[in-house]
Amino acid sequence: MSLVDLFSALADPTRCRVVEMLHERSRPVHELAAAFDISRPAISRHLKVLKDAGLVVEEKTGRENVYSLQRAQLQPMQDWLEKHRTARASKKAGKAKSIVDAVVVAPEPAVASAAPEAVAPAPVVDLPITIAAIDADKPKRRPQLPREVIPPPPVPAPQLSFFDL
Repeated sequence: MSLVDLFSALADPTRCRVVEMLHERSRPVHELAAAFDISRPAISRHLKVLKDAGLVVEEKTGRENVYSLQRAQLQPMQDWLEKHRTARASKKAGKAKSIVDAVVVAPEPAVASAAPEAVAPAPVVDLPITIAAIDADKPKRRPQLPREVIPPPPVPAPQLSFFDL
């Protein structure tokens, strides 16, 4: 199972809570479902995702399905996290201290002068841009409230008299 599959399986808060419950001990489905405010079929779908990722196994015990956590499947995630957590110690060797520090923010573009012919074209630099830098450039907008639609006033019906008939 790839790291992406493992992290994707744990990306949902409900599945994380199921893993935490199974960390204590193996539990039947009805006990897991009772701990949540969602339907039992929804819990079964979450358990299927965890089972497909190899994080839990299902064992039939009589009429119950008992799920247990496969702690050994968490080891690749632990190794990956540990590798990146200890990258700070390798800063002395000239490496970036974390993944985020390895990303460089592109510089602001130069403003052209009044005479466009005199400005040399800027060299093209292929630098990665962080999402934070992109979001910082956007102006903050107030949320637009829905406008109330006011219907036009009703047109009065013409008054008919006895003689109009």
